[in-house]
Amino acid sequence: MEATVETAVDMGSELALPEIPTHWTNARPIGHSRGPVADADLRAGPSAGQWLLYGGNYENYRLSPLETLNPATAPTLQVAWAFPTGTSGQFEVSPVVYDGIMYASSSYNRLFALDARTGELYWRYDHALPGDLRLCCGPMNRGVGIHGDTVLMATLDAHLLALNRLSGEILWDAEIADYQAGFSATSAPFILKNMAIIGIAGGEYGVRGFFDAYDVATGKRLWRHYTVPAAGEPGVETWAGTSYENSGAPAWTSGAYDAESDTLFWTTGNPSPDWNGDDRAGDNLYSNSLLALDPQTGERKWHFQFTPHDVWDYDGNTQVFLVDIEHEGQPVKAIVQANRNGFFYILDRNTGAFLRATPYVEQLNWASIDATGRPVVNPSAVPLEEPEFRVCPGNMGGMNGAWSGALDPELGLAFIPAIESCQHLQKGISVYADGQPFLGGTPLITDAEEDTAYGHISAIDVATGEVRWRYRDHDPLGAGTLAAVGGIVISGTQDGHAIALNSATGELLWKFRVGGGVRSQPIAFELDGTAYVAIGAGNWTSMAAYQGGTTNIPEGGNLFVFKLPAGS
Repeated sequence: MEATVETAVDMGSELALPEIPTHWTNARPIGHSRGPVADADLRAGPSAGQWLLYGGNYENYRLSPLETLNPATAPTLQVAWAFPTGTSGQFEVSPVVYDGIMYASSSYNRLFALDARTGELYWRYDHALPGDLRLCCGPMNRGVGIHGDTVLMATLDAHLLALNRLSGEILWDAEIADYQAGFSATSAPFILKNMAIIGIAGGEYGVRGFFDAYDVATGKRLWRHYTVPAAGEPGVETWAGTSYENSGAPAWTSGAYDAESDTLFWTTGNPSPDWNGDDRAGDNLYSNSLLALDPQTGERKWHFQFTPHDVWDYDGNTQVFLVDIEHEGQPVKAIVQANRNGFFYILDRNTGAFLRATPYVEQLNWASIDATGRPVVNPSAVPLEEPEFRVCPGNMGGMNGAWSGALDPELGLAFIPAIESCQHLQKGISVYADGQPFLGGTPLITDAEEDTAYGHISAIDVATGEVRWRYRDHDPLGAGTLAAVGGIVISGTQDGHAIALNSATGELLWKFRVGGGVRSQPIAFELDGTAYVAIGAGNWTSMAAYQGGTTNIPEGGNLFVFKLPAGS
């Protein structure tokens, strides 16, 4: 399940949509100086003047090369401009910046092209959405992909759109799946060579998960990789009976790419139903897994399953990082992940071999990890109809795929924003019906006590899993992080602040009130010698929901862009 702060998720068939036009309009012509985005631009990762990929680079570091963003200058960050989105709901975007233009999507699939220096509007596109969407977790959109002169956005009604980056005109519209069956798409398309790769959400409706590759130029689907096997395929024996037919394992986050081995990495979510596994006995491959694929064909090379037979909603969708480390005295090309189940995993990215898993949350009691990487489950942590055991972490994590971490390879640290919150998990009736919620239970809010639910950003040694420092916040954290080589980490809090930390120590350097809770992914860029940091503010509800507080408090989304003053 994608992260939401609602305790009882609105699964109704009717969704109140904001009153918005359904066409694009030009506010003023775009002055541009650069040509189309090339493969080389994407491979290069962030530069001073651009941010093209959701993860910054194919290794997912979310690392800005700007040395001017450092502990000495961070306290001087000031507002350059702010822009209201006009929509409510989670504002989880990671903007794209190219050619002096910022592309930012908000909830309900509203897309803006803005002057990155001033925030002036070039064009806006509003996708016409049906009124009977099936959404488990809110109307968020995490951003766009860009290639050539094309900007690509996935939609809540499970389409993939291609728009001209200069005019906002629709170039093509590909239906990914039937939204009425429960499918939706919320993540930023992952652009690799001529392909836009996008995964599907909808596991809470019992859909069969998959992710697709589309030709950027034409919208033709090039391949589809199902995350759950069909009858007769390898892995189907890990699903009792025909439970694989309504299996979940959605693939709603973005991937990573290793150019040296030409391998695409993608992660998968929880099996369906979430909290009742009686009818799906077995490991339930390939849910809650990391998949390594041939990007040309979509064929799987290997897999690693983090949480077999998940009955806790521990999606495996959190971000992966590609790193080169030393393990037991030997150099290893590794892939690491702060999983939602509370463990930080280190794997060999060439083979999928398990190397190490260590807890990165402070409250963890559902399992330990054996020498093969398989969890040894605490029997008390299994959901019951009348639960008495307080399961840690709860189904919100740890870290969730709805937000991102960052990594500084020079320091060897990953900066992981996490939620500390435990829950009673209640097992319920499990009956499948097309297009209806298929949950098999519910999490119960149990952390109303003081100091039992909170958040932290943890600096984790990517070679050992050791936590070097923590920055603790009184609210659970659900914003992404951005690292800068100058030595700072940017993030945001649920009480409505953008913050900057010293990446070596975790010391708070800067704090600015942005009004709404932060759920977005910050980025940085430089234009005309001025360094900028962009972060969105706006959440569906107050994070006090994790502590037994009020839910369903709407907040409008606002994009804030900060800059360093001249001479910094």
